[in-house]
Amino acid sequence: MPYRLMEPRFPLGEGYASAGAAERLSEEALLLILHRHHCGDWGDLGEGDRQANEEALQSGERILSRYDVDCGSFYIVTEADRSSTTVMGIEEY
Repeated sequence: MPYRLMEPRFPLGEGYASAGAAERLSEEALLLILHRHHCGDWGDLGEGDRQANEEALQSGERILSRYDVDCGSFYIVTEADRSSTTVMGIEEY
């Protein structure tokens, strides 16, 4: 499979990780899923939620991604005003 460079699609604002995410994710894994979110790879969301994110890019609503990785499942939320982005375990949402 050829390598595809992904470009950021929206501002992230200040970055935060919940206690659970910081404990379970390595720095490398955290940065990888954050990069995917930033570039519009919504991870393990259903089609309806993916479409909602695409619309949120235009309307300025909150953006939510989900990533199921070896150490657990995580949400990443970028606030509607793009002032902050938080990585958290799904149980912390």
